[in-house]
Amino acid sequence: MLTNLLHTTLTARQPLFDTRHEVAFRLFNGFLEGEPSLAVDLYGRTLLIHDYGEDEHEAEERNTAVCQFYLDALPWLTCVIVKTRRALTPEARNGQIIWGSEPDRWVREHGVRYALDLLMNRDASLYLDTRHLRRWLMENVHGRDILNTFAYTGSLGVAAWAGGARQVIQTDLNKQFLNVGKTSYTLNGFPIDKKTFITDDFWPLMSRLKRAKQQFDIVILDPPFFSTTNKGTVDLAHSTAKLINKVRPLVRHGGQIVAINNALFVSGQAYWDALTEIRADGYVSIAELIAVPSDFAGYETTAVGQPITDPTPFNHTTKIAVLAVSHKL
Repeated sequence: MLTNLLHTTLTARQPLFDTRHEVAFRLFNGFLEGEPSLAVDLYGRTLLIHDYGEDEHEAEERNTAVCQFYLDALPWLTCVIVKTRRALTPEARNGQIIWGSEPDRWVREHGVRYALDLLMNRDASLYLDTRHLRRWLMENVHGRDILNTFAYTGSLGVAAWAGGARQVIQTDLNKQFLNVGKTSYTLNGFPIDKKTFITDDFWPLMSRLKRAKQQFDIVILDPPFFSTTNKGTVDLAHSTAKLINKVRPLVRHGGQIVAINNALFVSGQAYWDALTEIRADGYVSIAELIAVPSDFAGYETTAVGQPITDPTPFNHTTKIAVLAVSHKL
C-alpha cells in the first residue's frame, strides 16, 4: 500500500525534477497523501524523511521501506536522513544519516542558490512551502527596502536580494540560523553587511526601529506557531492582530506586509477573520493571497486525506497574505 502511494506521488512530481539534481521540493506529503506519519523531502541529491509516528518499531520498518523505494527510483541520491519528531534525543530529532555520505549544502531555486544545514535543528533550514513566495519576492521588490522578521535562515531575504531590493534587513533571535543566510549570500555573490543581520528579540527590536523612525516598503512577518521570551509571546492562534500592528508603523505609506500563518489548527476562515479585524480602520487591505505549491497542498491525482482544518480561501494550512498598508496623511 505505501509503495503504491509513493509511486503515485512520485509520478505526479516528475515535472519538478531537474537534470542537475539541484532542486528542492516535497516528494510525499503523507498527511494529505495517505500516510499521516510520514513526509519526504528532496534537497538536491539528499532524501529527507520526516517521521511523525509514535511506534518506534513500525517507524523503523516504514523508514527502511521508504528509503529503499526512493533509492531504487532515484539512483542518483547520495544521502538519506531521517528526522524523528517524537524522538527522545535532540540528535534524532535534528536528523540522522541512515544511508550514504554527507548531505547537500545548497540547492538552487528559480536560479538562486540557498544554503542548507539539514542537521542543524528539527526543521530543514529551507521551508519548501514558501517557494511561491520567494518567486513573488523576486518579482516585486526591485528598488525597495525590505525587513524580514523571524528570518530563520533568511531565504525570503535572499529572494528579495535576487529580485533587486535596495536594502534587506534580516532579523532573528538565533545567530546560527542567520549565519546560514550569510552563506546563501556568499553562494550568490551578494554583499554581506553585518549590520543588516540583526540577532535580537522581535518585540524590543521592532520598538527600537519605530523610535528610530525607520520604515520599509515591505515587512515580511513569518513567525513560528508559538514562542515566548521574557520580552513577549508569539501565538499564531490568538495574536495575529498584535503581530501585524507591531510592524505597521514600520511600513511606508503604500507599502506592504507579507503576513504568514502556518498554524495547523487555525482555519483559513479564522485567519481571514483576523485579517478582516485589522482591516476595520480602513488603512490595511488584502492585496493578494499567495498559494502554496502543489507538492505541499496535494495534486488532484494524489490527495486522499483531508486537512485538520479547512484552509479556504487559502489552499494550505500555510496561509500567506500580502497586505497593503496606508497611513493618515
